[in-house]
Amino acid sequence: MSASNHTPKTIYGRDVLEFVTVGIEYCAFLEKSQGRAREDFLDTMLKLLPLLYVKAQLLPRVESNGDFLPQGKVTEDDYNYIRRIAYDLLDDADQYLDVSYENDMETDETQWKSVSEHLADIYQPVRNFLAVYQDGVEDCMADALWALRDQFELYWGEALVDALKRLHRIRYSAPANDADYDD
Repeated sequence: MSASNHTPKTIYGRDVLEFVTVGIEYCAFLEKSQGRAREDFLDTMLKLLPLLYVKAQLLPRVESNGDFLPQGKVTEDDYNYIRRIAYDLLDDADQYLDVSYENDMETDETQWKSVSEHLADIYQPVRNFLAVYQDGVEDCMADALWALRDQFELYWGEALVDALKRLHRIRYSAPANDADYDD
């Protein structure tokens, strides 16, 4: 099936429009977060990320023959700008050690990860999709939708879950010296 056979029904469907709405909120919030209070940033991210995940899961599956796959609009400078904003807000809590288990826990691997990189890794495909969607070329919109869903399944969905887990820990962990949290 070519993209044009299902384009209007698919790309203007409720699930896509709801994703667009949440995606715009996510991208705009990150773009305007420089100088925000860390608590405001954490609280908003902890609300936006679960919504973005749910809305991405609800995106319709479309087929693409790749004829209209758009070029990425987010530049390396854009990516680094978003990453830097998040890094500055998270400061020493940005990087964390993650242990992942592979092959039914027969092997494990510990590696350093970065919340700011996760957030930028989410921002890039979402913002690229939104830019194509805003242009309004339906064949390109359908292929961009296919690419967004594919990237979600392969990469940025997991980056979102990792970021959410770490942001939750940052936001709700008891300070080590806070007497209210002692047992």
